Amino acid sequence: MTAGQHGISIIGYGGMGSQHARLLTGLGANLVSGIWDIDRNKRTAAEAAGLNVYSSFMEALNDPLADLVLIATPNHLHKEMAIQAMQAGKHVICEKPVTLNSRELEEILEAAGQYGRLFVVHQNRRWDEDYLTIKKIYDERLLGEVFHLETRVQGSRGIPGDWRKEPEFGGGMMLDWGVHLIDRLLLMIGERVKQVYCTCTYVTGEQVDDGFRLLLTFESGKTALVEVGTSHFITLPKWYMCGNAGTAVIEDWEMNGRLVRLRTREGNDAKPIAAGAGLTKTMAPRNDETIEELELPAVKASILDFYRNVFDTLEGKAEILVKNSEVLRVMKVMEAAFESDRVRQAVPFE
Repeated sequence: MTAGQHGISIIGYGGMGSQHARLLTGLGANLVSGIWDIDRNKRTAAEAAGLNVYSSFMEALNDPLADLVLIATPNHLHKEMAIQAMQAGKHVICEKPVTLNSRELEEILEAAGQYGRLFVVHQNRRWDEDYLTIKKIYDERLLGEVFHLETRVQGSRGIPGDWRKEPEFGGGMMLDWGVHLIDRLLLMIGERVKQVYCTCTYVTGEQVDDGFRLLLTFESGKTALVEVGTSHFITLPKWYMCGNAGTAVIEDWEMNGRLVRLRTREGNDAKPIAAGAGLTKTMAPRNDETIEELELPAVKASILDFYRNVFDTLEGKAEILVKNSEVLRVMKVMEAAFESDRVRQAVPFE
């Protein structure tokens, strides 16, 4: 079976739903069986894009041409819609955060087992090229033994003026961006998390967090800082990774960055330099005899591979890449982060 022999009903035609429709249409002309959205303007936009529009959610679930339902609605609707879709015999792709808490996700997974359906979460930022590049550096030990890394996204526009500001809808930056950044770290490092320390920010005065700083300590002792902010007019690097033999930085979405690696520990090139009101030898810069600067080993990727993997899994040709056990672990780390913020101290994990 090819991609064109699958049919997908898209529920929700906002930013992500319409993006899914564009990508899937490019992957196969007949992949999108139709869309449903409660907003008449969104339905009109879908019709203008040449898409079939269902008259109701139930019509979408009963479409015999669709074997998959893709849920791209506000977060609080995911659980009930996913379970209904699987009850109707459909496999489900769901946007993230998949649910508002880990218990809701466990209920979905119980239903997936009961009805024998595939349930997969669209963790699309596993295909971001900046992440795949930093992961290559980590996997190939280009910096030696990594002991600390930082990942962040920052902007200055606050939280978007829609449901993402409302706690009952699953708003806030931990659920919006934390779900991505934590997922990628856990996948890359592959160790048990031992401790979680988090502080959330409410600079813009919303009921949900508009940012956070999360420090994860892993079993080996390495640490990772996850930072999201929406009131930053000068942004810090997206990635900063430190190893015992080098450092790598990726500054922005455009992949500006560099990798500096130790050539040799031999020799004594450290000479005191003027530093403010004193001198320092410890913080003196290295010379080119002991370090080398390399280009980032850029990795190319396509989010279309996410959909291809779903189709291949349904056809028995592959194993699903985004595993539900991984998604559940991310949910539990976020819950620990909220608890840490509440009690104002680090909390143990696993």
